[in-house]
Amino acid sequence: MSRLRSIPFKSFYCLAILAGLFLICSASKSIASPINIKNQAEEILKKQIMEEAEWALKQEPITVTASISNRSAGGKNDFYSEGDYWWPNPQDPNGPYIQKDGLTNPDNFVAHRFAMIRFSQIIGSLSSAYKITKNKKYVKHAVLHLKAWFLNPETRMNPNLQFAQAIKGLFTGRGIGIIDTVHLMDVAQGTLVMQSKINKTDLAAIKNWFADYLTWLMSHPNGKAEMAAKNNHGTCFTMQVASFAKLTNNQELLDFCTNRYKTVLLPNQMAANGSFPLEMARTKPYGYSLFNLDAMSTLCQILSTPKDNLWAYETSDGKSIKKGISFIYPFIADKSKWELKPDVMYWENWPVAQPALLFGANAYQENSWFLTWKQLDHQPKVAEVIRNLPVKYPLIWIN
Repeated sequence: MSRLRSIPFKSFYCLAILAGLFLICSASKSIASPINIKNQAEEILKKQIMEEAEWALKQEPITVTASISNRSAGGKNDFYSEGDYWWPNPQDPNGPYIQKDGLTNPDNFVAHRFAMIRFSQIIGSLSSAYKITKNKKYVKHAVLHLKAWFLNPETRMNPNLQFAQAIKGLFTGRGIGIIDTVHLMDVAQGTLVMQSKINKTDLAAIKNWFADYLTWLMSHPNGKAEMAAKNNHGTCFTMQVASFAKLTNNQELLDFCTNRYKTVLLPNQMAANGSFPLEMARTKPYGYSLFNLDAMSTLCQILSTPKDNLWAYETSDGKSIKKGISFIYPFIADKSKWELKPDVMYWENWPVAQPALLFGANAYQENSWFLTWKQLDHQPKVAEVIRNLPVKYPLIWIN
């Protein structure tokens, strides 16, 4: 007590106020400190990435020319796939196929689709490893695959999707098939990450392939039909155009995609509560809702700039990508809360580490979203799940 009495009351009072202010400021600083999503995500994914990159270093290129279907109307360099939900008609086995929505026909030709997914895994893992280590060996091997797919006349893929998702007896290819090249987005982004270490001639030729593909997408009737799709197909068309336009530095198309997100995709596809009614009406509403949200979130990740941040964009009636993530998040954190019927296929295989959660956590500093993403499966093994992840290597997408 004698020591306390030796301090003048006014001085003691001032010291108390200063101590209180210090505690308040410290607490405020702690609360406001940003989450370093990039570094934390790298720490979580590094071991997986390095293991996948070591696998990729041992792989030889396999392109569309390695497998040919006798049902394809295209040539050996043309990508070919078949409509997922189309089956032989029991009443007319040799006639046109009939649709069974949500049920995948296991006899479809899928070799080109699997080759492209494998390609995206190779470039995605190698570019991710390069981003972490700066070791040029990953770039050198990636270029072998990039040249095989885009440059070598004997093995390259023609820059169009004219024969994608064909239907026996009905169509040799459809606009809806353009969704198959979402897997080239990790390839395009990986190329951007590695471009300073790629031979300038090779890099120019790779970018020219994507520029030619963009021209086809924007001008061919199949591309125009897919652009006009009102559901996830319209989202994925715009997402792909944005990704490839970013690689080719096509500002006109980047502006087109930004405008389309603001004026068409977000206002027309999202309901007031943040859900996607057209996806919710499908036989796989949970999986399709996740897929469309991932695509819209990736679109925001690609297009956002300091001057035009789509993460902060909101329509006049309150629709935003944040509202979309907020709507689905409780059902990702606890799928048992899902209020609709389970998906007719692959219900048990979702969710996985959805890129929308990571990108959203990074944009809004939502730690709960990040922690949920962290706990989910980062290496799904089910082919259908892998096929419906527009981004499988998120590190190359976060600056």
